[in-house]
Amino acid sequence: MIIAPVPPAADEAPELPTLVRQLAELLGASGRMLATAESCTGGLIAGACTDLAGSSTWFERGFVTYSNEAKTQMLGVPADVIAAHGAVSEPVARAMAEGALAHSLAQAAVAVTGVAGPGGGSAEKPVGTVWFGWSLDGLCWTERRLFTGDRAAVRAATVRHALQTLVTRLRPAA
Repeated sequence: MIIAPVPPAADEAPELPTLVRQLAELLGASGRMLATAESCTGGLIAGACTDLAGSSTWFERGFVTYSNEAKTQMLGVPADVIAAHGAVSEPVARAMAEGALAHSLAQAAVAVTGVAGPGGGSAEKPVGTVWFGWSLDGLCWTERRLFTGDRAAVRAATVRHALQTLVTRLRPAA
């Protein structure tokens, strides 16, 4: 688990379409397909991916699991894990990423669960808290981020970070 600050400003990172093209090239070159499991973004990651023509060659499916029941039914996230840790937590993000792979034909997955706001935050999980989970090559890793801004800004930053991290991990080591 990594607890990290807000990512670089948008002007320092590639535009979202560029990021998606990079992801498409890396997944295509490795013969992998991607599945997404989304809560707080409500399908925005899948939408960004499928905005690129030809994405069916590397994007396998997306799960929008906004409710706790959907996380359990569609991804196999144990209800007792959600009850014990809350939907916005490391164990749930991990289970969502692993569940996306288990319930798809993909070899790579990204999952997000968070508090986009404007309400719903708490002292422990303020608005802008997002847990990420990625699964690739038999490894699953998670990260917690705290984004600032309104609901749209939190969701946009979540999409960008989810995809940027996957691109970084898929790039061959120099």
